[in-house]
Amino acid sequence: MKSGKVKSGGMKSGKILFLFLILVLVAGCGSGGSSAGGSATVATPAPTAVNNVLTLTVNGSLCSKSYYNKPCVSVTICTAGTSTCQTINDVLVDTGSSGLRIFKQVLNVSLVQDTVSSGSLAECIQYGDGSSDWGPIQTAGIILGSEPAVAVPIQVIDSTFGGIPSACQNADQTPASTGFNGILGVGLFAQDCGLACVNSANNGLYYSCSGGKCSGVAVPLSSQVQNPVSLLPRDNNGVIVQLPAVAPGGVPSVSGSLVLGIGTQSNNSPSPVAVYTVDQHGEFTTNFNGISYTSYIDTGTNGLFFTAPSASVLPNCPYPHNSWFCPSATKSFSATTKGATVGASGTVSFQIGNFDSLISSSNNVFAEIGGNVAGQFDWGLPFHFGRNVYYGIEGTKSSLGTGPYFAW
Repeated sequence: MKSGKVKSGGMKSGKILFLFLILVLVAGCGSGGSSAGGSATVATPAPTAVNNVLTLTVNGSLCSKSYYNKPCVSVTICTAGTSTCQTINDVLVDTGSSGLRIFKQVLNVSLVQDTVSSGSLAECIQYGDGSSDWGPIQTAGIILGSEPAVAVPIQVIDSTFGGIPSACQNADQTPASTGFNGILGVGLFAQDCGLACVNSANNGLYYSCSGGKCSGVAVPLSSQVQNPVSLLPRDNNGVIVQLPAVAPGGVPSVSGSLVLGIGTQSNNSPSPVAVYTVDQHGEFTTNFNGISYTSYIDTGTNGLFFTAPSASVLPNCPYPHNSWFCPSATKSFSATTKGATVGASGTVSFQIGNFDSLISSSNNVFAEIGGNVAGQFDWGLPFHFGRNVYYGIEGTKSSLGTGPYFAW
């Protein structure tokens, strides 16, 4: 069982592949429970999705019971250009990354292997806790909600593929060990790397594999792992994460929506919101306790992570939950957020409770959990409770402006 697990990628091509997945396994639920469910069938849209809306459950019916504050959707994966498809539940929604990544163990449809420089294309994603994901890049037909299928290069997570590079020696092995079947990255960027991986073979992500030998390789944008929303024919300029408020003390589960597109249909017309510009890394500024931090918003992080004002105000929990805060009583705070260039500024109020006390209940979803991370402010999933949060994809336009941006 992994406790307080932090996954964070490094800077790639002037972008940050955040993938912050701070995982705390629910007691007694760390083994199994994650499955693809069924063999390949003729394509039908996921029953929980309507038009451009995917049902988003936090520790609900679409999720395995693996850790707290886990947002899940169903994704339909097809053999590209065919109606042979499979709907997979327990796919983590991560607005801090771009691209679909699915464990090989849950795939029941065949996909076409992508090639570069006469070898099979593969990718190594490294995380801040020393773990990683490794596997081939293959093209799949992806159906999100009831949208048309789009052909998308995805990563099949497979630690046994080819000659695994040294950077991925600690690659994740199974859905049970991570707590999900895959990751749907629907963040601010159209690809997971960008121009740096086009211009250099030593990009640290992509490899061309022949037999057991894998070497770094430059990869055109079209062959990189793609944010599938950016390839939709209509609703391709961003997403809206809609989740209800969560009462103090938590709840067993909540349901909301992942809406595709911003201002492209009547159901995604923007309400009055403040638009926050971001820099080339997808970051804006948060001022907390008199200090300015680079910051971002990310559904893949299951708490609020920032630098504590002091250990006396926000002490860490005892081991094994020492990545989390355990104040003696719930504390109220506020922070000032500001766009990277022009754009909005405002105040965000939030609370931090005692993690150990909160998880002693039967609840799985909490608005007031957080932990200590130096030098940054990560507005994780609790930030989304009670808000509509807009993510504008780079280079696309809506009435809110040209992406990339956050808005709420």
